[in-house]
Amino acid sequence: MQLGHVPLLLLILCFFISISSAEFSAKVGVNYGQLGNNLPSPSESVKLIQTLEAKRVKIYGANHDILEALRNTDLQVSIMVPNELINNISSSQTLADQWVHDNVVPYYPQTLIRYLLVGNEILSWPDKSMWFNLVPAMRKITHALKTHGITKVKVGTPSAIDVLESQFPPSNGTFRSDISGSVIKPMLKFLSKTKSFFFVDIYTFFPWVSDPINIDLDYALLESTNVTYTDPVSGLTYHDLFDQKVDAFIFAMKRLGYTDVRIWIAETGWPSGGDYDQIGANIHNAATYNRNVIKKFTAKPPVGTPARPGVVLPSFIFALFNENTKGGPSTERNFGLLYPNGSNVYQIDLTGKTPGSEFKPLPPATNNKPYPGPIWCVVKEGANKTAVAEALSEACSQGNKTCDPIQPGGNCFKPNSLAQHASYAFSTYWAQFRKAGGFCYFGGLAVQTIKDPSYGSCKFPAVKI
Repeated sequence: MQLGHVPLLLLILCFFISISSAEFSAKVGVNYGQLGNNLPSPSESVKLIQTLEAKRVKIYGANHDILEALRNTDLQVSIMVPNELINNISSSQTLADQWVHDNVVPYYPQTLIRYLLVGNEILSWPDKSMWFNLVPAMRKITHALKTHGITKVKVGTPSAIDVLESQFPPSNGTFRSDISGSVIKPMLKFLSKTKSFFFVDIYTFFPWVSDPINIDLDYALLESTNVTYTDPVSGLTYHDLFDQKVDAFIFAMKRLGYTDVRIWIAETGWPSGGDYDQIGANIHNAATYNRNVIKKFTAKPPVGTPARPGVVLPSFIFALFNENTKGGPSTERNFGLLYPNGSNVYQIDLTGKTPGSEFKPLPPATNNKPYPGPIWCVVKEGANKTAVAEALSEACSQGNKTCDPIQPGGNCFKPNSLAQHASYAFSTYWAQFRKAGGFCYFGGLAVQTIKDPSYGSCKFPAVKI
């Protein structure tokens, strides 16, 4: 994009934003989640974070063992007030003071706590009371920090892309009407006054998966050399989907009168694995995306985005580990840079200094298009029998005659085994409810298969993509 096409006012604005954010380095951080039953200890995890050469780490809470392990390291730390405490903290300064006293004071400043996030994606939660208590809770946490003499910690909260009701074209970025005036505007006022950041979670994987025909994969991977999009209103030209998503937030903030609030990428990443029904989740794409976005974040001079060229985008890559107890589709358990044993899922350099040619060749992507055949959902080998029995009962309680064939006299009653009956129920449930958001997971008890489990006159329902 030629500078001659950028309005002078936009350039002046970006200059001042660049100056104000100069103290924030382009060094990339990592999200350290703990939803796994096989993860390394906090002390070992911190060593792995340092091996990755991350300079910042975000944790989903204020785990004391992790904060202790981070003591006397050079890692800047972001901690989080749990979602379930927000309503109470919003109405109690005493509770906010106590939370800071218990979770910040014992570790600060030896542990370099620099960011305190109040909740996680609160405005995507169905509990609307929490929405309107979010900003009051942020104010009370800020006051608590000041009460304890802590002035170098910025307070914010991460938002998902669904806080926008319009994001295309980017110049039409608009916050949802149910939160725009009542929550977002006072939040932006708070962030502007405290010189904090608007923390956003940006994933190009999800919009690409939802529309792979119209969204070019390379454009989503920041890999495209010949695909561009020009916003018909702003005239800004985009070379990747990531910039489009970020600028939608920038224009949405501008629409509410805030042009000075800086963006922080609280989460971004791409899954390295998934189920048969999930396209594009593979090591090749994950490595490509994360390497490219890290190059963007660490570029010198900073590249910013078309709406804010030259502005540093501080960031946390999601995530440190593959976390095996996360719910939902298999992709949710495969965003990690590392396996739980500490080995790399693929080579990555969070400093952005390693040329792509120095990485080992990546395995080819084999699932960038939908799997062509039928898929079934069956009991996972070694699954707990008691839990399977409970899941079977739950699946059969959904109606639609899900379990009629496994009742006495039905085509699938024999052999009368728990695993056989549950596999039939899981497959039937998934085939019925997948389009409505159902997963082949059942609390980790189920797994997808492309081997037909049907036998004789017992035909298992299947999913076809």
